[in-house]
Amino acid sequence: MHELSVAQSIVEIIKENVPEQDYGKVNVVLLEVGEFSGIIADSLQFCFDAVKLETPFKKARMEIKKVPFVLYCNLCKVETTNSNGIRMCDKCGGFDNSIVSGTEMRVTEVELD
Repeated sequence: MHELSVAQSIVEIIKENVPEQDYGKVNVVLLEVGEFSGIIADSLQFCFDAVKLETPFKKARMEIKKVPFVLYCNLCKVETTNSNGIRMCDKCGGFDNSIVSGTEMRVTEVELD
């Protein structure tokens, strides 16, 4: 379960971006997690809840925003969503595309009291 190491990394990100004197004020950690990032949101939540108990962030809660898998087709010049994670344009069936979103996992905000 790599969600445990991701949860530990989130704690490190908080430590790197919040002044030490404000650690106890961390209230909410906001994340964006792509549909095809390989992260299972419920597992990440469970792991974060366990990891934070050994840190100054005991009262922090995590909010996860799911990001859809979106492709940009270089052939028909449109963005399409694809719930299967297949790199095929839903409009023209082409494979000449690039991923716009849906594979990311990032901390977007840390809210303090």
